[in-house]
Amino acid sequence: MNGADMLCDVLLVNGIDVCFANPGTSEMHFVAALDRKPAMRCVLGLSEGVVTGAADGYARMADKPAATLLHLGPGLANGLANLHNARRARTPILNVVGDHASYHLQYDAPLTSDIESLARPMSHWVGRAGGAHDIRRCTEEGFAASITRRGVSTMILPADAAWGEVSPETLSPVAIPEPPAIEPEALKASVTALRSGKRAVIILSGRALREKPVETAGRIAAATGAALFSTTSARSARGAGRVLVRPAPYNIELAIEALKEFEVAICIGGPRPVTFFAYPGKPSTTLPPDCRVIQLAEHEHDLADALEQLADGLGIRPNADFARNAFRQNEIQVPNGALTPDAVSLAIARHLPENAIVIDEALTSIGQHTALAPGLHPHDHLPITGGSIGIGIPLAAGAAIGAPDRKVVAMQADGSGMYTVQGLWTQAREQLDIVTIVFANNAYRILQGEMINVGVNSYGVNARKMLDLDQPKLDWCSLAKGLGVEADRATTVEEFVKLYTAALGRRGPFLIEAAII
Repeated sequence: MNGADMLCDVLLVNGIDVCFANPGTSEMHFVAALDRKPAMRCVLGLSEGVVTGAADGYARMADKPAATLLHLGPGLANGLANLHNARRARTPILNVVGDHASYHLQYDAPLTSDIESLARPMSHWVGRAGGAHDIRRCTEEGFAASITRRGVSTMILPADAAWGEVSPETLSPVAIPEPPAIEPEALKASVTALRSGKRAVIILSGRALREKPVETAGRIAAATGAALFSTTSARSARGAGRVLVRPAPYNIELAIEALKEFEVAICIGGPRPVTFFAYPGKPSTTLPPDCRVIQLAEHEHDLADALEQLADGLGIRPNADFARNAFRQNEIQVPNGALTPDAVSLAIARHLPENAIVIDEALTSIGQHTALAPGLHPHDHLPITGGSIGIGIPLAAGAAIGAPDRKVVAMQADGSGMYTVQGLWTQAREQLDIVTIVFANNAYRILQGEMINVGVNSYGVNARKMLDLDQPKLDWCSLAKGLGVEADRATTVEEFVKLYTAALGRRGPFLIEAAII
């Protein structure tokens, strides 16, 4: 066997059985090894942004890493934007990045680059196999780091390490250490703060937003009067029967207003909420300046256990009551006529199937979705986490592979969708059960809003050319069909509901171009 065979075997024994790939010459020995491993599912992406975004979506739903296969430094560079989102989501991924044979690097061939320097900003761990003999160690270290550090690992695979011969070994899964314990002083301070009578908020992030931890947080809130807020996280359990956790608003004025009353904030899974950008004359953090912040747990901790310890410290029983979201989906009234963002969001919500996975890169066109979500059928919400647009289509593909028995409903802005439109081809090739709804407003509407936020209330031809997408207009139905996905356009609410409900009733990918006004 060769080093590439060893790499595949180490991946498989550790439960990594999906590889999202866009390979090149230096990776051909790994491709050949994958061909000898029928237990490995190989998924081709036509751009590296699709590969890395899909690996993110897969791990968010499967709760285990996927591997990626990327071609040298430029291939990794093409995938960095969605690796940034994965890093912010704290998604475990094991990137395998090919490199020239070690003895070839001295000749500075055209594709030679400093892969380590490219990888480090978006990776929690970076390693290079020193040869075929080193592949097992390197792969195991990268896998373990992706789990323990909750993030992206990047392993560099020189071509001669992949083709070099190795002796077969008896492999076993890597022993993953228990998560670190939370600090007793932070726990004590949190209990004291929640008993103090001060206006308190618990801010949840990461895996604290899964169903069971949120229930524990709901019991704490019911017993203490604390409010529950969240920052942008990889996956949130939402819907009826679950606990209402209010997302901290994106808009800076709305965020400051929502959090202005709190005297103490307990953060679980992430730091205090901050603004996405700096704005002239406005703060960078959205909690009040005199609000005390207690960091109870970080992403690397067992967040469910941290919340249980907090509840236990407060004397709250595991079966204590908490406020559950009421089911309101059947009460939603969908208007007729004009296809506005609000109308589309109402229609999506009214017909959302139970246990759906909602992908959210609708950005400014999300309408009333966030407000409606607590009353809908229970579902998981997967948003853009790092603000790097172009994740929606590949995120949906990965989520559908990670949870193949669940319907994926992807809300997609038109401008950001064009970054990784190639992901529709992967959806078609793998016959993934995804309904993609493109909010076609023919503009970078979010940037038009940001112009106002930074104080520019009017602008001319040059600025408009950089913010509008209407000359020429994008034809999403033609784009989707050219990539193998059936599609149709809706210009009224009635047309949209007909297309949406039909797409929900069938399997396989379907795209709706919602021509919103």
